[in-house]
Amino acid sequence: MSAPAPEKRLYIKTYGCQMNVYDSERMADVLAPLGYGVTDAPEEADLVVLNTCHIREKATEKVYSELGQIKRLKAARAEAGASMTIAVAGCVAQAEGEEIMRRQPAVDLVVGPQAYHQLPELIARAHRARGERLAADFAPEDKFDALPAERRPNGVTAFLTVQEGCDKFCTFCVVPYTRGEEWSRPVEAIVAEAQALADKGVREVTLLGQNVNAYAGEGGLAGLVRRLARIEGLDRIRYTTSHPRDMDEALIAAHGEVEALMPYLHLPVQAGSDKVLRAMNRAHTADSYLRLVEKIRAARPDIALSGDFIVGFPGERDADFEATLQLVREVGYASAFSFKYSRRPGTPAAAMPGQVAEEVKAERLARLQALLDEQQRAFNAAQAGSTLPVLFEKAGRHPGQLVGRSPYLQSVHVDAPERLIGQILPVVIEAGARNSLSGALAMVAA
Repeated sequence: MSAPAPEKRLYIKTYGCQMNVYDSERMADVLAPLGYGVTDAPEEADLVVLNTCHIREKATEKVYSELGQIKRLKAARAEAGASMTIAVAGCVAQAEGEEIMRRQPAVDLVVGPQAYHQLPELIARAHRARGERLAADFAPEDKFDALPAERRPNGVTAFLTVQEGCDKFCTFCVVPYTRGEEWSRPVEAIVAEAQALADKGVREVTLLGQNVNAYAGEGGLAGLVRRLARIEGLDRIRYTTSHPRDMDEALIAAHGEVEALMPYLHLPVQAGSDKVLRAMNRAHTADSYLRLVEKIRAARPDIALSGDFIVGFPGERDADFEATLQLVREVGYASAFSFKYSRRPGTPAAAMPGQVAEEVKAERLARLQALLDEQQRAFNAAQAGSTLPVLFEKAGRHPGQLVGRSPYLQSVHVDAPERLIGQILPVVIEAGARNSLSGALAMVAA
């Protein structure tokens, strides 16, 4: 018998959103049949993939900086008689493919977010020193049809893409230009993938989409959630990221009626000033957002809310920023993401008058984050004394410790045996810190 071929090594660096995390996992799945195993050491990799994000300017700059370092590793491997293939994937690849090839000739492949299923073919062609180097213009249904049916989940939770693209055209955002129009996967394909994940021990799935609640399959996102909730062993369902204008009555009702749908909702508002929201082309007002929050809480009173905020958008004045602070106080967030506005070339906001000075943006961001931090600490501290069902995911940093997730997506640290990983058990919460909870098992499973 001949000896098996040595495993080729794949290094993937992921930038940006959870969608990119999912895409990176699927790239590893696509490349596994070619003999690629994942490594954490780029200098040892036969194939390096940078899965990029184009949302913020600094992220793009980091990609080019990273490519400079990878180029040196590629040269070092060549001197040692080995080879390295460099691929740039994701949204920067979609938006700046030709520019990447021009600025960094060491790059072998540029693969847009709808084309990574073609990586095996492109790599084979690159190794034969011929063929296409750009693959950015493919329909999303082609991508999902070409992916391997079998997924290898990493633990008891998993991401599951159900929708891609965006038709909202917020003036600060490049996603409609890099991910294309909104497209939804068929219900049956999603249910089949979720069933396969549950069969492999996954207890919780997070449904992903640039506008996940714009999911347009039969029954909408609410109908999909109800279908997935019937899968035996799949006990928890989450989704992100949603848009206020796509939060329909059926989905609100599902939050109150579907036990598996966790009481945690990421619902970005971006700003509390109607003037700024109009300039952002968000198609909602501060008041309509607050009324929406009222409806959601009426359906599910214990729901925890998360949000996104941009400060220093062009034309934002002190009164506009104060309106954002007031909205935050009225809503009360369990967690949130907040950023300074940064110009993205090609977006309408980049050319708007009234660009805000960096020092003003920094001061506003600090004030907003202080308020959000205060709310997050208060929300976590309020859990002390309660008993929460916790899904144990992995071993903690300390011996004899496990880390799990509460229904509200908080990390929970508990002294417990590793055999409980994958189980959902009641935990008496003893204390809440800024980013996590700690507690003790209310009971020990056999």
